[in-house]
Amino acid sequence: MALGRRLSLRGLCVLLLGTVVGGQVLELRLKDGAHRCEGRVEVKHQGEWGTVDDGSWSWKDASVACRQLGCGVAVGIPQEAYFGPGVGPIWLSYTSCEGVESTVSDCRHSNIKDYRNDSYIHDWDAGVVCSGFVHLARGDGPCSGRVEVYSGEAWIPVSDGNFTLPTAQVICAELGCGKAVSVQGQVPFRESNARYWAEEFRCEGEEPELRVCPRVPCPGGTCHHSGAVQVVCSVYTDVRLVTNSSSQCEGQVEMNISGRWRALCASHWGLANANVVCRQLGCGVAISTPNGAEGSDQLWKARFHCSGTESFLWKCPVTVLGVPDCSHGNTASVICSGNQTQVLPQCDHFVSEPAGSAASEESAPYCSDSRQLRLVDGGSPCAGRVEILDQGSWGTICDDGWDLDDARVVCRQLGCGEALNATGSAHFGAGSGPIWLDDLNCTGNESQVWTCPSPGWGQHDCRHKEDAGVICSEFLALRMVSEDQQCAGWLEVFYNGTWGSVCRSPMDDVTVSIICSQLGCGDSGSVNTSVGLREGSRPRWVDLIQCRKTDTSLWQCPSGPWKYSSCSPKEEAYISCAGSRPKSCPTAAPCTDREKLQLRGGDSECSGRVEVWHSGSWGTVCDDSWSLAEAEVVCQQLGCGQALEAVPAATFGPGNGSIWLDGVRCGGRESSLWDCAAEPWGQSDCKHEEDAGVRCSGVRTTLPTTTAGTRTTSNSLPGIFSLPGVLCLILGALLFLVIIILVTQLLRWRAERRALSSYEDALAEAVYEELDYRLTQKEGLGSPDQRTDVPAENYDDAEEVPVPGTPPAFQGSEEEVPPEKDDGVRSSQTGSCLNFSREAADPGEGEESLWLLQGKKGDTGYDDAELSALGTSPVTFS
Repeated sequence: MALGRRLSLRGLCVLLLGTVVGGQVLELRLKDGAHRCEGRVEVKHQGEWGTVDDGSWSWKDASVACRQLGCGVAVGIPQEAYFGPGVGPIWLSYTSCEGVESTVSDCRHSNIKDYRNDSYIHDWDAGVVCSGFVHLARGDGPCSGRVEVYSGEAWIPVSDGNFTLPTAQVICAELGCGKAVSVQGQVPFRESNARYWAEEFRCEGEEPELRVCPRVPCPGGTCHHSGAVQVVCSVYTDVRLVTNSSSQCEGQVEMNISGRWRALCASHWGLANANVVCRQLGCGVAISTPNGAEGSDQLWKARFHCSGTESFLWKCPVTVLGVPDCSHGNTASVICSGNQTQVLPQCDHFVSEPAGSAASEESAPYCSDSRQLRLVDGGSPCAGRVEILDQGSWGTICDDGWDLDDARVVCRQLGCGEALNATGSAHFGAGSGPIWLDDLNCTGNESQVWTCPSPGWGQHDCRHKEDAGVICSEFLALRMVSEDQQCAGWLEVFYNGTWGSVCRSPMDDVTVSIICSQLGCGDSGSVNTSVGLREGSRPRWVDLIQCRKTDTSLWQCPSGPWKYSSCSPKEEAYISCAGSRPKSCPTAAPCTDREKLQLRGGDSECSGRVEVWHSGSWGTVCDDSWSLAEAEVVCQQLGCGQALEAVPAATFGPGNGSIWLDGVRCGGRESSLWDCAAEPWGQSDCKHEEDAGVRCSGVRTTLPTTTAGTRTTSNSLPGIFSLPGVLCLILGALLFLVIIILVTQLLRWRAERRALSSYEDALAEAVYEELDYRLTQKEGLGSPDQRTDVPAENYDDAEEVPVPGTPPAFQGSEEEVPPEKDDGVRSSQTGSCLNFSREAADPGEGEESLWLLQGKKGDTGYDDAELSALGTSPVTFS
């Protein structure tokens, strides 16, 4: 008894001790991440920080950890000590959360002790990436978009009421996104029942994160606002000019990149970029861009592709991928006009020059060349329609005489390498505004395209359907190659006119995420290192890609220079994105071109938004250069007759998914949209508000089978006032008249049939009465007094005319005689209304004969006149 009492006391003590230890709230932190809300998971026990083994670490565990830290929701659980191995004890070997707990201490977990003594090592330390208290949503990446904060249950947008730049700087720094370069208010709430954060943030700009900034509740819980607020962060922030002279408006161009001042390389530096810098610094316009100034050995090699009209340098498109290191001393410089009030003379570069001469920017260093050059609608700064800015208007170049020599000048002037193709006939879509140049005759050596010989500035006989374009060697495109997978495969980049592989070292999660997002395959993925060697040979263009969170495309990511063999064949990158799935046709394999095309959102089967099937998913077509010729090919391909209208601007509603085609150029006679010229698949600078549509004249000649096995049909006219619509109305009216005539004839026939039946009854009745009379006379049946009509004494029964179709003898019976089947034989007497062929009026219906072979009792009297009125031969009395 005493032993049992002692055991019970010991068990109670153990239970109480476990309750005390288990009831304490473990202090939690994340270490070695980019910010407070990501990193290696560490817990504090007995005053010492230790780690958690990731053997059982799950999304539910990570969610609780993020909640406990006030860091929003879990967005990643990288394992295998992704944030580096910890030091000290490993306090927890496992946790088992339901995902709704407030702290990790509330979850079931292992006893707290140092598990290193049990053969656990820090190579398996758990990590987590939390969304944080604030994020930027619906932008081009994690470093731009609408400001939203996490309430503990949902993400709620912040209004633009009293939102300041210091608050934006705190947000960008907290997200590891550099500095805020833009704050925009009055962004419309897209949700119909939009809520917004009922507090105003009053940050000073030095706070480590938004949640510690002072807040002011909005009066009555309602903040004064005109919409949501949007912030753009960038690693490119401030710009300055460094010089030994006293002028603040000339010198070497330096930029603050991720908090460090770096000189810019001059390999792709021109007046367009320089004009943006001068305007940004309030220094007027660029006069010249002298090169070769001595500067830092660590030059930033990013290439800015400014049009010259941007307000800040970081708003210009930028490419870093594959750019070679800059040579020592080749720094970008600029001389700005400063605060001069006088108007500088314009550079006289538009006059035709003799062949072989070449003008340079230094030939007139003190004139202001306001002309700028750009390529538009090509999906890249180095491909597209050629446009020139002059006198405040962007205009185009006519394709008369346009060739590779002209294109070489454009590519060289833009720093886009060599010319691969000189396109005409508005290959990249028709422009607008003036047509500045025509009949260019460049030698290929000119430094500016407007210095080439031509009839004169603004002199042309063209229309915009003849706009010229170019494709330069620096034009870049991206794709995945796989026989059976969508959003998974060998990564390839188009460079220098050829597709080549990409090397996988040292691709991290950020780089893979940007690649997958750029290809429309989700926002995460992984590099597959277990695939075998790839067959065939190809260039291996680029290696050492290291993207940053602020990059919105692969082209902005730093890397090694372009080389034909940047790595060995076994290092070619094979990417599997979160959106990967097996390739399949929209219908049964193999897919035909017709099955890869559909119209959605229209008012009939032959009108709607054009959607194409590519790489395992439906996508849309951009309306750039979309015309009746392209619509004609679509309508013919679908068997929908002729094209009535090429519908632009998402008239049938914006689509979703990828925009597969852009710059489609058809002649109008192609059998398939796939036979038309277009940009590479998936390369588009459009939004779904530019989705193309068509309206065709008819319905499909062959209707596709639906999933239920039935055929779809059209239920409306494409256009009631169009020519086909008018024809349909006319045909419909004629059909209505024909139906009325047929119904009238049917009613007339039925009336005649009823009349005929009555006359047949009367005729048969008369015959039966005559037979009855003869039988009565012969056999003495009945009395003469009972007869109402007595024929003449010389009545000759041999002259009776039998009714056609009646039996020859009745034997005096009054039973009904079964009707005989109609054998098609009718009375041949002239003028007889009984000479009526039912087959002609009602063919194919096996009805009984019109002759009614039933005897009826009734009035036996009739005369020849009555029979004559029937059109039958009268009964003769002798």
